[in-house]
Amino acid sequence: MVWCKNCNRETDEEICSVCGIKTEEDIPYELHWCDKCKVPLIKAVNGADRDTCPLCGGNTSYLVADLRPVFPEERLLLEILSDKPLAYIKKSVWASNNRYYIDGKPIVVTAAWYKKYSAAYIREQLEKYKEQNNYDFFNKNIATFIRANQGRLDYLKYEANIFIQESAAKYPRENIVLSFSGGKDSTVTADLVVKALSDPSLVHIFGNTTLEFPFTIEYAERFKKNNPKAIFKVAKNKEQNFYEVCEDIGPPARMLRWCCFMFKTGPISRVISSLYRDKSILTYYGIRKCESVSRSKYNRIEDNAESTKIQQQTVATPIFFWKDIDIWLYLLGEEVEFNDAYRLGYDRVGCWCCPNNNIRAEFLSQIYMPEQYEKWHSFLIDFAKRIGKPDPEEYINSGKWKARQGGNGVAAASDVKIKFTNCTTEENAKVYQLKRPVDDCLIGLFTPFGRIAPELGRKLINETIVVDIKTNVPIISIQPFSQDGFEYAVKVKTMNVAKHDDLQRMIGYQIKKFNACRKCLKCESLCRFGAISIIGDTYYINDKKCKRCKMCVTAKYLDGGCLMDRYLKTKD
Repeated sequence: MVWCKNCNRETDEEICSVCGIKTEEDIPYELHWCDKCKVPLIKAVNGADRDTCPLCGGNTSYLVADLRPVFPEERLLLEILSDKPLAYIKKSVWASNNRYYIDGKPIVVTAAWYKKYSAAYIREQLEKYKEQNNYDFFNKNIATFIRANQGRLDYLKYEANIFIQESAAKYPRENIVLSFSGGKDSTVTADLVVKALSDPSLVHIFGNTTLEFPFTIEYAERFKKNNPKAIFKVAKNKEQNFYEVCEDIGPPARMLRWCCFMFKTGPISRVISSLYRDKSILTYYGIRKCESVSRSKYNRIEDNAESTKIQQQTVATPIFFWKDIDIWLYLLGEEVEFNDAYRLGYDRVGCWCCPNNNIRAEFLSQIYMPEQYEKWHSFLIDFAKRIGKPDPEEYINSGKWKARQGGNGVAAASDVKIKFTNCTTEENAKVYQLKRPVDDCLIGLFTPFGRIAPELGRKLINETIVVDIKTNVPIISIQPFSQDGFEYAVKVKTMNVAKHDDLQRMIGYQIKKFNACRKCLKCESLCRFGAISIIGDTYYINDKKCKRCKMCVTAKYLDGGCLMDRYLKTKD
């Protein structure tokens, strides 16, 4: 496949049939090994020199599809697990998934390795050999690696530079944003963009999820200090406590990552909204095609709302085609400072307790973050007991909790079940069960349907009328109601519309929000007009900003009408 940068699409053609411009090839690369120089070589699969080392001229052999360097700190940990402290201190050590490569020879690491010794014993051994564990050979080996792959590094810089300059051309500099996570990919992206645009004063937004590695917070502070001209904004949800939310709706799981919107996308969206209001922006992200199946489907420049998650931004990804080895070639070759968590062996540095973390990441956290790990592990055990698991420890330690789906066993699951009865005295009227009395918050949730007109309602029964925004004709009647079996209830009648069921379904979504809203901030991010905001415990829709587009009550954009529906829904 090749890539048309002008149309931002993949194609099989050398000249794009849509715009007529020469396309850019996503050239497949693989890693070869030079046994004399003891370094991996990044080679084009069909390159003429694929079997030759550019430094010594010797023959090379295929090694693996991708690699990352193993720093001395992680190498010492490997040696302790192998009962060979400092045995590889003068060897070239690299890693790929569950394999380490010692001078090009693989060692397979199984899950049993991580259960071999206690975390306390490993910490003791690490401390014992700390002073003897140096960077002397590592630095020389990396210098050779950079020289051997200088051509690849030059190409990466050149291509990214062109992409950044072309993608930024339509935007004023003040509308260009760098998404900074503290990870290696966003670090490389930030460095590339600042250099390509020769502008050290660009806006950087750091999403502090409150679940960051301590090393990430330290690195973010260093980055801010070392880049004094950068406009460095921190997006953080100060209103929610992760453990309290977990207690309420259950911990996040692989398919139930409510934390992403509540603690990352939502706060970032708020910062963007405060800086840019309704202006369009270009955000550079450190997204790479090879990271996951879902990311492989992205475009290099993406403005689809479902992909970008934040309405007013277009996302550009300079490193979209890069592999791990490319990232490290750039960081080490350009001498860019990075997060120290990578030195310890972490291959990703998102939230430290993410359900997507692998066994090795959890093992490392036991060693380097013992207090946080024990607190989280104890919480998970208690949660497993609370939802009725027969063997809570096995459920947690085996990782089965990560596959949890829905709100089974969680008390809050009842909040997303819309309970109603059809009114026996009025046609097209339903009586909905509420979790609390009718208030201004509930009435405000009807803003997307039209203009709230309380003056038209019958005061004796506290009725509120909603009128069509264009015709001024009443379409909804809302009134507090008493219903057997419901502690709190509201009667909602639809009128003067062609499709009563469709309107009642969307009304049901708003009832669900009223009952189940956990301030996840998804709706704030969803509204392209900035009309929705969570103020304290109130879900507020600004009548003057709302354009009645109904995105917030349409299943296409918000399945079930409320993000909590996905996380708390149970099978009957």
